[in-house]
Amino acid sequence: MDARITEVLDPPVCCQGEESVQIRFAVVSDPHVTLPSTLWDHPNRFHLVEVSIPALEQVLQHLVQLPLDFLLLPGDLTQHGEPENHAWLAERLARLPFPAFVVPGNHDVPQLEALPEFPRYYQAFGYEDGRSLDYSRLLQPGIRLIGLNSNHFDAQGQLVGCLTSEQLTWLEKELAAAEEELVLLMVHHNVVEHLRGQSLHPWGRRYMLENASQLRRLLQAYGVQLVFTGHLHIQHIARRGGVYDITTGSLVSFPHPYRLVEIRLDRETGIHVHIQSYRVGSLPGWPDLQAFSREWMGQRSEPVVVKFLTSAPLHLPLEQAQALAPQLRHFWAGVAAGDPDLAFPDFPQPAGRFLERFSRCFRCPPDNQAQLHLLPRGFFIS
Repeated sequence: MDARITEVLDPPVCCQGEESVQIRFAVVSDPHVTLPSTLWDHPNRFHLVEVSIPALEQVLQHLVQLPLDFLLLPGDLTQHGEPENHAWLAERLARLPFPAFVVPGNHDVPQLEALPEFPRYYQAFGYEDGRSLDYSRLLQPGIRLIGLNSNHFDAQGQLVGCLTSEQLTWLEKELAAAEEELVLLMVHHNVVEHLRGQSLHPWGRRYMLENASQLRRLLQAYGVQLVFTGHLHIQHIARRGGVYDITTGSLVSFPHPYRLVEIRLDRETGIHVHIQSYRVGSLPGWPDLQAFSREWMGQRSEPVVVKFLTSAPLHLPLEQAQALAPQLRHFWAGVAAGDPDLAFPDFPQPAGRFLERFSRCFRCPPDNQAQLHLLPRGFFIS
């Protein structure tokens, strides 16, 4: 394995034996592909898009060495939906020895006019008809992938993360027809809260589907347990009502992660899911990408932290928030890395206790390496 790839924990089982493994795939989220000629250098951006192409190339070089069945990319494929960035990515994915599947993120369709164009770029990656923004694909007998577009625009032209009633009706028909199959769902916006109070906080709420609870009820009714999302740029696995939302951090943000997933199906013991995370450790020009990126994020964090502290539910006075912000320089990097263990004993209360709630919940699966045991859903093994 390339020494520049930082392996988080032990090698995944998919590389150790294949006796009972049914599917093996990778998840690369929010790559924000940015050709140098298209780079938009906003001073407050959190996305280190300069590494987008070399990081993706290095990850793909790793993945092609593995016995993978497919690759998932849950949105924000490009910096801001630039045609040349979409074209570059489509051409690069076409050269892989395994199928790749995508869904749009908010960065891919920044204007309403961009929505109908998206499927045309990715007809080889889930959107065969070049028109519909949702798709259902049988990956192999007994295993199905459903990709959903979660980007819509309100009457004021603002992008909203949600599913329409027409989408939900279509999805229910697909799930009813797939009752004998293991269904994997991919959508950009989060379906389950990954941060405590995410759906209540104005900052966190924009990363979730507005009608997430409606979608979860539908998934629960049909026994769909595995959802793959992006958008939030953190490593986290959340569960609610039997639905696991596995969100993967951005390839252009600390800690530059991606995942390998393998699923073994067994009629008697259920569905066994092994999730392993990797990080890009170094790139040409960035010999210690992890340290550089963590500091780069910290340097840009103060305005975001101040806004976070002065918003609900803390509502700290501006002066106090500004005084505390330097001590939270690496707060978001810690959360983004997954499995955070946070302590703020010297912080004023209740602010310290509130921030400590972002630590990993020990009743939840680990964020970077997880073993999930799911109940069967009437699937069959060919």
